[in-house]
This record gives sequence, structure tokens and C-alpha cells, in this order.
Amino acid sequence: MMFQELIRAKRDGRALDTAELSELVAGIVDGRISDEQLGAFAMAVYWRGMQHAETAALTRAMRDSGRVMDWAGELSGPVLDKHSTGGIGDATSLLVGPWVAACGGHVPMISGRGLGHTGGTLDKLAAIPGYQPFPDPQTFRRTVREVGVAIIGQTDDLAPADRRLYAIRDVTATVDCLPLIVASILSKKLAEGLDGLVLDVKTGSGAVMPDADRAAELAEALVRVCAEAGTPAEALLTDMDRPLASCAGNALEVAEVLDLLTGKTRGGRLFELSRQLSARMLMLGGLAESEAAALERLDRAWTSGAVAERFADMVRALGGPPELLTKYPQLLPRAPVIEPVFAEGSGRVQSMDMRAIGLTVVALGGGRQRASDDIDPSVGLSDLAPVGQAVDSDRPLAVVHARSAEDAAQAARQLRAAVTMGDDEIAQPPLISRLISHAS
Repeated sequence: MMFQELIRAKRDGRALDTAELSELVAGIVDGRISDEQLGAFAMAVYWRGMQHAETAALTRAMRDSGRVMDWAGELSGPVLDKHSTGGIGDATSLLVGPWVAACGGHVPMISGRGLGHTGGTLDKLAAIPGYQPFPDPQTFRRTVREVGVAIIGQTDDLAPADRRLYAIRDVTATVDCLPLIVASILSKKLAEGLDGLVLDVKTGSGAVMPDADRAAELAEALVRVCAEAGTPAEALLTDMDRPLASCAGNALEVAEVLDLLTGKTRGGRLFELSRQLSARMLMLGGLAESEAAALERLDRAWTSGAVAERFADMVRALGGPPELLTKYPQLLPRAPVIEPVFAEGSGRVQSMDMRAIGLTVVALGGGRQRASDDIDPSVGLSDLAPVGQAVDSDRPLAVVHARSAEDAAQAARQLRAAVTMGDDEIAQPPLISRLISHAS
């Protein structure tokens, strides 16, 4: 098969069949299709789109391009996972994984690194000294079996076609292409051998797909392709016009998660969304018959301390410090410059450009603009004033954590530019605007 003819067909708007897409994916993996051809294919899909059947066939072919996990007879409970499309202060995976595990589920979570303005789960976990995000397969399976949760990075043998295609999309301005997003997300998740998947699709200024209609279209496509692949799935459409956590930055977000797990802080948007995502996972996995029953089971596990113990057990099993829960303030990296950022005048925070805030963290060194960039886990923003908060000379917009005074000053300028001030009281939008299931 000549790959240039497949590219021509898609360029001209023809739908590709399952055999053609399978051959294309095989060419991605074995190198028969060049980077130039793969970039041209991605751009053709970006402009011409794909029919649903094409998207589903591409997803299955990419899933099957490597190893597909099989947990039959090995685990005592359902195999469940969640995926978020990314946002600012989104550390839900660090709570959801151990929470579901504490309620009888098993969560073999394959996560990614952040790119652009959104943070990545692996980057957060890398802030924990000794944590190994790429364990050998035996350690990974043992941790899932014995602890109930292991959050790791994508291995070379898991959906290898996605690894190469994503790298090409990243440098050809085709990352925000809906069919390729669906195939990228689900090829990895479906390769985990799941009994159920919950998708957290963000919308708003900090989301990869800010427009609510497009975000809903993505959520519906993800759920439908999952169902057709034999994996029950649901999606929640959630708000990213304001940060989930009170901070943005890898070690800072881990510290906030640990503050919640150890009872130092309570409630908040991060906690509540994690609780709701976990409830949907329990219901999909048959661990609860209703939302009320799921929430009751989750609350019991949280109050008993079992969730914190599962998180600590996972960290220990994957190379992290055994004393994390008691000594995390000393163990997590700390930036050398920590300064408050005040607004130019008093008033209330009216809105936040969440993408700009994410890019502020990137500029500090807490994110990457290229896949090869190193990350400083200690930098970021903490104590972010929520939308509607009154700020003045006593209450700052945030506290900046930086490598130098110059970096801190630049971040302060960027933060002030990203925040709109005023005097109006601000109504709080719903954290979750819609539930999308295959039945709906």
C-alpha cells in the first residue's frame, strides 16, 4: 500500500476503511511511513475530519499496535481508570486512584507529562523523591494487585503508534484535532484492559478545548468509541475557568493533595471533583448501585484514613519515601524565592485567564514548551485568590515560588495581567455542567 495514496484520499475528503487505517498504523510503528508523510496525514485529518467509524477504527488499530493488558484471574475487583483532558491545578488523579482502590477497585493508571499550559500527572509525581514513574512490568502489576493503584507513564510497548503520532502532532499544529485526540487518549486507556473508564473533559479558558460545544462533542465521541470497543464509559463536562486547586506547580500541588489526605485542609474544588469522579468509577465497576451509595462508601474510606494509606503504599511500592505522609513538608522540593503578589489596587477578582496562569508557571520553569524541556518541580503559584475573592494589601493574588527574584518579578507581572479586577459579587458556576453516558 502506498501511504501517499492514503494521504491523498484523506486530503480529498474520502473516508478510510478499517484495513487502510490498520496498514497506516502498522507503518507508523515499523517506520515505513516517514515523519513528513505522517505530518501530512495529521494535517489532512485536521482539515477534513473523520467519520465516526474512521475514528473508532483508528483508535482500535492504535490500541492494538502494542501490548493490551489482560488482568483475568489476577485481581479481586474491577479494573477502572479516569482521564482528564488537562487543566490548571488538576491533581485529581492523585486522589481518585487511591480513593477507588480503597473502595475495592484496581486502577492501573497510565498518565502523561504536561505540555504547553497544562500540568501533567507524571510531572507532579516526579516531585516526590525517588518515585519511579516507569517501573518494570512486574513491579507495575504487583503494585496494582497488592495496593490497588499504580500511576505510571506510558511504556514503549503500550500503544506505540500513539507515541510517534503525538510527537508529530505536537510540531505540526494538529494537537487540537478531535478525531486524533480521541484516538490518542483511548488507544492508551483501552490498552489497560479496563472494566470502566470515566472521562473528565474540561471547558473554559484553562482547557485544551475551551469552547463548551466542542468539549461536549469530544466527550460524546470518547464515550461512544469506548462503548463500541467494549469498555463502559462516562464523561463529566467540568469547569476550567478557574483553578481546581489553590496552587499551580508540581510540588505545590502534591503538597495540597497531601494536606487533604492528612486532614490538614478540607473540601474545595479539587476534593469535590475527585469525589464525584470516584463515585462514577465505583458505579461503572459495579462497586455501588447508586450515586448515594457510592458517595457513602467513598466518605467512609476517606474518614478511616484508608485513602491516605493507599497513596502512601503506592508511593512506597514505586520507590518513594516510606515517611511521605508525615514528612512531606521537608521532603518535597522548595523554591529559593517565595514572595506574595499583590494586585495594583483593592477589589474582587472578577475572572482569570487560566491559560495565561498556566503559561506563567511554564515560564517559571514548572512546565515545558518542548517535550525535551526539563522541569523545576519546586516553582509555581500558591494561595491563588479564587474568583470572587476580595484582595487588598493584606490578601495577595497569589504567592510566587521562583528560582530567582527576576523570575518572581516577571511572574508577578504575568499574573496581574491574567486577572481582571472589579467590585462586583461573582456567582460561582457549577463545577460539573453535564454527565455524558452512552445511553444519553
